[in-house]
Amino acid sequence: MADKFKAIVINQEGESFKREIKELDLDFLDQGEVLIKVDFSDLNFKDALILNDGGKLVKDFPRIPGIDLSGKVIESTSEEFKKDDEVIVTGCRVGEIYHGGYSQVAKVNKDFLVKKPKNLTLKQSMILGTAGFTALLCALAVNAREEILLGEKVNDVLVTGATGGVGTVAVMALSKIGYNVTAVTGKPNQEAVLKKLGAKNVISRAEFDGDPKLLGKGLWDGVVDTVGGNILAHAISQTRNSGIVAACGNAGGIKLNTNVMPFILRGVKLWGIDSIQVSMIRRKFVWSQVERLIDFKILEEIVKTISMEELLNIFPKMLKGETSGRIVVDVNK
Repeated sequence: MADKFKAIVINQEGESFKREIKELDLDFLDQGEVLIKVDFSDLNFKDALILNDGGKLVKDFPRIPGIDLSGKVIESTSEEFKKDDEVIVTGCRVGEIYHGGYSQVAKVNKDFLVKKPKNLTLKQSMILGTAGFTALLCALAVNAREEILLGEKVNDVLVTGATGGVGTVAVMALSKIGYNVTAVTGKPNQEAVLKKLGAKNVISRAEFDGDPKLLGKGLWDGVVDTVGGNILAHAISQTRNSGIVAACGNAGGIKLNTNVMPFILRGVKLWGIDSIQVSMIRRKFVWSQVERLIDFKILEEIVKTISMEELLNIFPKMLKGETSGRIVVDVNK
């Protein structure tokens, strides 16, 4: 392979923050046992924060961002991975404290790698990426009420931030499990898309304005909240007895104005979803569920594939809430 490759590099020098596409030597990649030819990455909200100013997540510079990647092994000192193995990396603080996926070549710790399931393409794995992986963790958390906790069957599920990367996949996965999904969005022009993904109902984000009740009318057996803040507080208040609220986002705020009533009178469970510190056995299980829960023919209709150059222009739109669906980065485009 060539001794040089292209990557996005972010750097902080004093008050000056820079992001640019650079040509690098292989020795720039100084960590990890497995060298990978990267085909695809993606754009998550965390990526947009990091590209903007490091997002208080990157401490050491310069750094190649990109928390996800998929590609083929070039070299490996690990017996677990051989040349030409197709692999996936999501999260694991790649792109934060380790060099990441916005690069034509990556070198990563073997413990971060999952072998790509045979029924997926490398691009499809990044159509999901951390956002899709998180959505599946959320859907499985809601499903745990009947599958693991032996509770009553789940029927009605709410998904907030439904047009975002996590929300769109969550709507589809929950619908595939067989639940009646109500999608919350501030983008009324996306109603047809959400219904095609599987939503039975679409409601306005404005319905969650104002202060939540101590205990609202029970409407939901489960909730996937990708937003946080006031919307999460409303959702908790509206969750029925023994319902599960899977929370994974904070774009709507980090403070939670709630009370103990939903938890002690209805037995509501608030289930925090972290997609970074996930055991390898659970990672492999989640990826094994993709074939059952995801219809890529539908999902690919809301996917935008861009180059690294285009990425540098698009990420600010995500921070402003002006994007929807999934954005895949073809690092060789």
